[in-house]
Amino acid sequence: MTTQIIPKPEILLNKIQALPPEQLQQIEDFIEFLTQKYVHPNIKDIIPQPPRTLGLQEGKGWISEDFNNPLPDEFWLK
Repeated sequence: MTTQIIPKPEILLNKIQALPPEQLQQIEDFIEFLTQKYVHPNIKDIIPQPPRTLGLQEGKGWISEDFNNPLPDEFWLK
C-alpha cells in the first residue's frame, strides 16, 4: 500500500511566488489544464472570468488596401 503525500498549500504558494513571470504563465496554464481534466469539464461556468478590455491591441494590426482584390494568376500557378 502506498501513501500519498499532499504538499501544504502554503509551501506551494511560496514556491510559485519565487518563479519569474514566464514560469508563472506556465503554472497558470497547467492549473487550467488540470482543472479542466479532473475537477470540472465546464470550470469556466464556475470560475468567473475577468471582463475583456477592448482596445488593448489597437493599432497593432493592419489590413492591406488590396486585401479583397483578386489574386493574380501567378499566385495560383506556382
